[in-house]
Amino acid sequence: MAQRGRKPKPTALKELEGNPGKRQLNINEPKPLAKAPSCPKWLDPEAKKEWKRLSKKMEQIGILTEIDMAAFAGYCQAYARWKAAEEFISKHGSIVKTPSGYWQQVPQVSIAQQYMKAMQKFAEQFGLTPAARSRIVAENTKAEYIDDMDKLLGGM
Repeated sequence: MAQRGRKPKPTALKELEGNPGKRQLNINEPKPLAKAPSCPKWLDPEAKKEWKRLSKKMEQIGILTEIDMAAFAGYCQAYARWKAAEEFISKHGSIVKTPSGYWQQVPQVSIAQQYMKAMQKFAEQFGLTPAARSRIVAENTKAEYIDDMDKLLGGM
């Protein structure tokens, strides 16, 4: 049976956002170690590049943990397949003329759309979209800002 209502947001994301709803946080939520899992060997080469590009940054923020391998691999693989479809479209165009003379959309257009949707779902789960990031208040960013402001104001 499907769960009703909005999908629950991980407590780590709620904490980074400053708990805007001011609801009680789940103190019994499992808290895996915020350590990036190793990149699976079976990923496409482009997916491995995306893994390397994002994993350390996500680990530093605390949104990628040692047990998130499958979900993050899904994001990276969807990214690689989306990129391949988009490169095909850029090279060959999005429509072709059929032998009977009709214009038809190439399959890569719908493939790219499907993988873009999959990427967006994974990205929202990890807080990687601009909207998700706008709700996150990272403590490190505030500290760096205050230090820079202190330097600017001469340590007031």
